[in-house]
Amino acid sequence: MVQLAKLRTVKDTFIYSAMAGERRDMHGLPSDQMRFSLGKTDPDWFANGGHMRKTLLTRIVPAGLVGLGMLLIAESSRWLAKRGRTEDALKSLIWVRGGDSLEVQAEFSEILQGIQEEVRATEGLTLRELNLPANRYRIFVAVTLQLCQQLTGNTSLAYYAPQIFASVGAGNTQSSLLVTGFFGIVKFVSVLCFTIFIVGRIGRKTAFMGGAAAMGTFMLIIAVVVATHPPNPSAVYASPAGIAAIAMVYCEAASYNLSWGPVAWLYIGEIFPNRIREIGVASGAASQWLFNFMMSQITPHAIANIGWRTFLMFCIFNYAIVFYSWWILKETAGFSLEEMEGVFNSAETAFDVEATRERARLEADAKAKTIEAGHVHAFGESSSK
Repeated sequence: MVQLAKLRTVKDTFIYSAMAGERRDMHGLPSDQMRFSLGKTDPDWFANGGHMRKTLLTRIVPAGLVGLGMLLIAESSRWLAKRGRTEDALKSLIWVRGGDSLEVQAEFSEILQGIQEEVRATEGLTLRELNLPANRYRIFVAVTLQLCQQLTGNTSLAYYAPQIFASVGAGNTQSSLLVTGFFGIVKFVSVLCFTIFIVGRIGRKTAFMGGAAAMGTFMLIIAVVVATHPPNPSAVYASPAGIAAIAMVYCEAASYNLSWGPVAWLYIGEIFPNRIREIGVASGAASQWLFNFMMSQITPHAIANIGWRTFLMFCIFNYAIVFYSWWILKETAGFSLEEMEGVFNSAETAFDVEATRERARLEADAKAKTIEAGHVHAFGESSSK
């Protein structure tokens, strides 16, 4: 578990640093959430059939591929540039973008200018810098965002899916396990739809508020159905009320994977400046595992002791999260990592992004003219010969 948390922290930091604003939407954490959902699907089916060896095998093979794949990944261009390795940073950016171009050169110049501005604004990373109002606020957001992600109730549904489905009337153990298998498919298809059709078309706050409102509504329906039509523990198959409750659980899972599942991790990584991104993402990841553990301990006792009121509890949490998203979170969609200082009103470390971009553009144009002049000169010499 510790190694998994470390891997996710490092991986997320790399994705945020490597992807430009418009690319983070499509190729960043939404795709990561899709792979995570797919990874959870096959164990649900193998466990349903009692094939624990196959379940373990499906975990070992991808882990080995990840380990081998890391040997082929270049370091983040921003990380390299911050350490003075500008040549390696440019090579890394060209590798990530799939080739050199004027746009890549302009982006690289903007990265260098942004890092220089950050260094000039605050020399040396200290705890005092973390206590700056804007940075303190961002760390608060990272921690509370992960708390809200767990309070949506989806993690509890995923961890205790067979017990959850049995509690809403899915029938006997075998039936609830079968329903759990389809639960994994619903999550994967939802993230796939989000990645293809939704990401980049709506803002972060819209996704957070809409997802929480939908999950709260579905949790409320589940609570009402289970309270008015208590499941029969001895039933072999699901009753009509049980089928309705199962459908609402599927809808809740789909809502989560269309919003809080992929967007929460995307949001945490893009709100921090380059100087404290590693610390910020690590704070969010550590909080996620802490609150994840908390909910994993609370959920089985809640199901056993308060029954349908567990879903009512999650309903209340989700509706409260809607107001949290509106009042606390800031819209970050469409902004580059260098622009986040302005988004969060960081007076101490903010810099003129437009001026930085203009200098980067002029540097890129000058470099392009130098290359073009060299080509013309070389062509003239070859013609004279």
